[in-house]
Amino acid sequence: MKDRRTVAWVVALAFAAALTQLLVWWLKPPPKTVAIVGPPRSSYELDHFTLHAFGLDGRLAFTMTAPHLARREGNAALYVNSPHYFFVGSDGSNWYGTSQYAWISADNNLVKLIGAINMRRPPTPALSAAEIHTADATVWTQDKRMATAAPSVIQEPGSILRGTGMKADFTTHSLELLSDVHATLAPHARTH
Repeated sequence: MKDRRTVAWVVALAFAAALTQLLVWWLKPPPKTVAIVGPPRSSYELDHFTLHAFGLDGRLAFTMTAPHLARREGNAALYVNSPHYFFVGSDGSNWYGTSQYAWISADNNLVKLIGAINMRRPPTPALSAAEIHTADATVWTQDKRMATAAPSVIQEPGSILRGTGMKADFTTHSLELLSDVHATLAPHARTH
């Protein structure tokens, strides 16, 4: 009798285990499918190119050369590695620069400069030379404006300004540091 009970318990436990496993399989959510397999594909890529970008008004907004450009499927934006560029100023005071990467909107109105940024403005008859050293900036090419939240250094002959965050308006030639501003100003010789 003892053997029959043992066999009955073993059969009952095996049945319960099988039933539990069936319930787990039945109640378990389906496996998630992977939406994207591999890296995003480019619609096209360019190596060693020069881009002349025109604004909505038909005028040259900026020029960019770089070793690599990619345009992704379903997105008209451009992704650029190691760009060299110049932004056209409203009065001929162009800004030349480099950054690690750049992102350009489909309408060429918005350019995001990513990584370390070094820009310079050569001297003109009306303006002195200037340099900007910062990171991760946004440039609005139609409005001739630039902004960043990163630490920035602005150098002109006789002055070095350091601060965190910067706004620039290339039309009015104003550069504004937003916080933690430090300045080094060289003395000028007095003329009597």
